[in-house]
Amino acid sequence: MITAIVLIKASVDRIPEIAESIAALANVTEVYSVTGGWDLIAMVRVRAHEELADVIPGQVNKVPGVAHTETHVAFRTYSSHDLDAAFAIGLDD
Repeated sequence: MITAIVLIKASVDRIPEIAESIAALANVTEVYSVTGGWDLIAMVRVRAHEELADVIPGQVNKVPGVAHTETHVAFRTYSSHDLDAAFAIGLDD
């Protein structure tokens, strides 16, 4: 699974609506409203790199109110949830 982190600048008067529209897209797993230089951060998960073009410029960038995006592709994923689950294997509660 390939994970892309998409930083989004959006029309500030419509951030909740834009976030909901992006969250409804296929392969978008989460959308966060954030502080700082960006308005939203979307997590996109696909099986092949080629699918990123379908999702990000093909769908996310076409949502009305999205002004600009910057995409970062993850090399690896580190998660405390994954580590907790791995260490819990074989343990009975």
